[in-house]
Amino acid sequence: MIVLGVETSCDETAVSIVVNGKDVLSNVVYSQIAIHSSYGGVVPEIASRHHVLKITYVFEQALKEAKLEAKDIDLVAVTSHPGLIGSLFVGINAAKAFAYANDIKYVEVNHLTGHIYANYIESDFYFPVLALVVSGGHTELIIMKDHYQYELLGQTLDDAVGEAYDKVGRVMGLPYPAGKALDDLAFTGKVTYDLPFVYLDKDSYEFSFSGLKSAVLNVVNKANMKNEEINYADLAASFQNSVVTVLVKKTIKAAINHNIKHIVVAGGVAANRGLRKALYNAVESLPGIKLTFPSMKYCTDNAAMIAVSGYFKYLAETGK
Repeated sequence: MIVLGVETSCDETAVSIVVNGKDVLSNVVYSQIAIHSSYGGVVPEIASRHHVLKITYVFEQALKEAKLEAKDIDLVAVTSHPGLIGSLFVGINAAKAFAYANDIKYVEVNHLTGHIYANYIESDFYFPVLALVVSGGHTELIIMKDHYQYELLGQTLDDAVGEAYDKVGRVMGLPYPAGKALDDLAFTGKVTYDLPFVYLDKDSYEFSFSGLKSAVLNVVNKANMKNEEINYADLAASFQNSVVTVLVKKTIKAAINHNIKHIVVAGGVAANRGLRKALYNAVESLPGIKLTFPSMKYCTDNAAMIAVSGYFKYLAETGK
């Protein structure tokens, strides 16, 4: 089955063509990072306007790179939620128009399931699967007992982990988006600042990062008031250590308690080197559990993951 995926949930305009959930024929992404960087974050109205400007070009480029025509497509999958409303409307309307004009089957996909299925492109799933979803808008632990069967174990009660990275990075004067820059800076520093590890209740799979973010702000504000020098590399390392330690411990606890065979990490923060290193080290001592991360190009928003998720949603709904 040849699936065309469309992703416009935030500030990437993306179209991809994938065969049977594995073979990526094209994966075209137009990024607006340079446009929004001067604002320190995504401006929704500007994002939706640029989606309108680029969506037709991205469709055409994806078909060209795949060496296919519209008549070759079996299914169109598009992100329908969550995301910026204006941006989502552009992708949904373009995908519907393309599908209806060419008499192609059409499905709408949850953006988070797309991030989870980004892992499937390069690795089969071994159920039960535990998905750690870590992105700019979400932090969740999800169990999958089979394709398209989800059970939410826990989620953030306030800031998402990616949001915390961006806000802390902004305080440190790092460029937007701050996640990668903060990760890189952390590897040059040492854990010297006393920052909290927020576990909540000992049996909880929920997350909270607002207190940690506030702790970093307090360190910076107090140092500025006293005219003390801040070692930002050490502060970045200390912040990342607090984040990664909590994420890894809760993930490993969930994997052991629920007899998980496969841990997948999904979302933009899956690209974080500190998280990758810590999880690989933790899973090494757990025989029988497989761990996968998407390739870097599939961590951030893209349409290949939407095509794969749409493929499995269609199979689940039709019983094929």
